[in-house]
Amino acid sequence: MGVRDLANYPWDEVEPYRARATAHPDGLVDLSIGSPVDPTPEVIRAALAEATDAHAYPQTVGTPALREAIVDWYARRRGVPDLTTANVLPTIGSKELVALLPLLLGLGPGDIVVHPRVAYPTYAVGATVAGATPVAADDPAEWPEGAKLIWINSPGNPDGRTWNVDELAAAVRRARELGAVLAGDECYAELGWEGSWATEPIPSVLDPRVTGGTRSGLLSVYSLSKQSNLAGYRAALVAGCSRIIGDLLTARKHLGLMPPLPVQHAMAVALRDDEHVAVQKELYRQRRALLAPALKAAGFRIDGSEAGLYLWATEGRDAWESMGRLADLGILAGPGHFYGDHSADHVRLSLTAPLERVAQAAERLTASGA
Repeated sequence: MGVRDLANYPWDEVEPYRARATAHPDGLVDLSIGSPVDPTPEVIRAALAEATDAHAYPQTVGTPALREAIVDWYARRRGVPDLTTANVLPTIGSKELVALLPLLLGLGPGDIVVHPRVAYPTYAVGATVAGATPVAADDPAEWPEGAKLIWINSPGNPDGRTWNVDELAAAVRRARELGAVLAGDECYAELGWEGSWATEPIPSVLDPRVTGGTRSGLLSVYSLSKQSNLAGYRAALVAGCSRIIGDLLTARKHLGLMPPLPVQHAMAVALRDDEHVAVQKELYRQRRALLAPALKAAGFRIDGSEAGLYLWATEGRDAWESMGRLADLGILAGPGHFYGDHSADHVRLSLTAPLERVAQAAERLTASGA
């Protein structure tokens, strides 16, 4: 297995549904790919402009200011107070790291990479590129011998599943029994909506209540794409076990994986400013408040979705049939088939469309269920 074994990019299969939805008299409402539509906050754009005299190569390890900002952010926002700059590293977006982590860890044929049953497909892609074997399993008791890397996605994409402290601690114990690296993909951690997550911070795999007093074998991955509208900046980071971070740094130096210096400066500013994150979360909250009841009125059931950027919905039939129904309403979603073999009857709808377009989608959905 390797890069030649990758299938065609799945989103190409959605194009006929895009054309069908675009033909709606009142136009397309695109709720498919979760690409931010709101402006990058001015405080971050100004920081980027300040750093445009980037004549020298940037440091792979990150500027001192950025590394300190990451450490401070974990303490302030994620309940992880004991990191040092040796525990953190900026990355060129989080998808890059997810896809390359098995390779950077030296995994190959005979090794197993575990990922959620309903999952962002890049976990399996990363295993394939390295020649390892991807295995879908949620229950730590079912994680197999031979696992070398285990991915947890909390809150999950697409289903919004969120792990609590006790669940994370059990996952850490099991990963250590197996001798596997446990990586928490935590990119939606600022977006809690229901149950305890409406008021409590979503825990990190690096939370001291989870780690048992040591970060050995643990990684936390985070992106600024959604909380700060920096998807176009490719601004993300990884933190955790200093030994693994050191190994990743060495490999990334050889490979030239260096976030551009202006982006590093903008990241440091973004991580120190909580106000814009609260503003952005409120925008997502407003869209969610319109879309969720409208989906239910149209006959969909929303599963999970207690946190994160998406609504994970089903009407009890194959996702491509639901995609067709939505397309006839001028709404483009993402089919559950893209997220593994266990979600063929679900569709994913993102909260990344302007409020007026989400309101239009809600009106169409509500009317269709009348």
